[in-house]
Amino acid sequence: MIYQTYQASTDFLAPLRVLADGMATAMRQSPMGGAGMIQVMAAASEMFSRFELSHHRPDFAIRGVTVDQKEYAVEEEAALVTPFATLLRFRKNGGPEQPRVLVVAPLSGHFATLLRNTVETLLPEHDVYITDWHNARDVPLEAGRFGLDEYTEHVIRFLEAMGPGSHIVAVCQPCVSALAAAALMAEDNNPAQPRSMTLMAGPIDCRVNPTKVNELATSKSIGWFERNLIDTVPGRFAGAGRRVYPGFVQLSSFMAMNMDRHMKAHLQMFEHLVTGDDEKSEASKKFYDEYFAVLDLAAEFYLETVQRVFQEYDLPRGELKWRGHTVNPRAIRRTALLTVEGEKDDICSLGQTLAAQDLCNGLRPFLKKHHMQAGVGHYGVFSGRRWQNQIYPIVKNVILASS
Repeated sequence: MIYQTYQASTDFLAPLRVLADGMATAMRQSPMGGAGMIQVMAAASEMFSRFELSHHRPDFAIRGVTVDQKEYAVEEEAALVTPFATLLRFRKNGGPEQPRVLVVAPLSGHFATLLRNTVETLLPEHDVYITDWHNARDVPLEAGRFGLDEYTEHVIRFLEAMGPGSHIVAVCQPCVSALAAAALMAEDNNPAQPRSMTLMAGPIDCRVNPTKVNELATSKSIGWFERNLIDTVPGRFAGAGRRVYPGFVQLSSFMAMNMDRHMKAHLQMFEHLVTGDDEKSEASKKFYDEYFAVLDLAAEFYLETVQRVFQEYDLPRGELKWRGHTVNPRAIRRTALLTVEGEKDDICSLGQTLAAQDLCNGLRPFLKKHHMQAGVGHYGVFSGRRWQNQIYPIVKNVILASS
């Protein structure tokens, strides 16, 4: 009933939001648009019209890139498509040959565009691909299940589609599957196994310095998560009947963790709208347009991730299986490893990603590197100035040295 209630309320408010948006525009364009009370009413109307969720991927909006002082147009190219994801390439028209990099985006309630800045930073010096995960509510039941095994299989298939010599950069939750994929491919001597693997702020071993996220996962049984957080996609969508962890539920959890910060941000946005500070209000709008774009996760993927990664710690315990086969990180011998953590990360704390260094004990020391970035939280590891100026150069050097 969670989904039905949410959809009913969304449908009810939709015409009211359209009306509020029209009122905000009309008041600003009226002869009295500069009056104090009119500005307040216009700002309030716009805030109401904007406070809604989107279930469609925003545009990456990467139109061009500069390489060696030369401009190249960038086009999004679907290199491989499955019911659950697209291997999306940011192709430079006429650009030079560069190291191929697969950016593995998290599947945790937001679209891959959350890593827009990660892609923008990598793009001038790399041939960048990304795992563009589809919204589970748009995937018909006939497409079958999508669990943790299928996620890892997608990483393997995408690397194979990109061809030998590629590199992988995994951000947050998919670090477990990226490491598993590299281990499985190494054990099979797969020619497409990655040359280098960068794991950024990922839950390799959640027993280390548990965060509030980890404590929440272990405070309830997996049955509780299934009973209280899983629902069925309503009949009006292509994925009707599919069991999912709704994106709006995940967003609510994220916001509850930092409610004071989000309340303050919206109050500031309101003030900027009232005073006509377009630059600051546009920055807030841009952030929340992205933040409020949510996608549903297939129930089996969500539940298996909670149980096997956050409750039972299968990977660090040597118990993680893929299609019944035990994943052996020690099999990785030729893929250079870089792990990156943020000093102030309250989602994936210090030591959780570093744990991959010990698991990959088949690698010679010169193929392993760790970086702890001072002064950043979770998102600062892969977005913002410190990512661009301090973390990225290390990632670039690892890729270059392994190419």
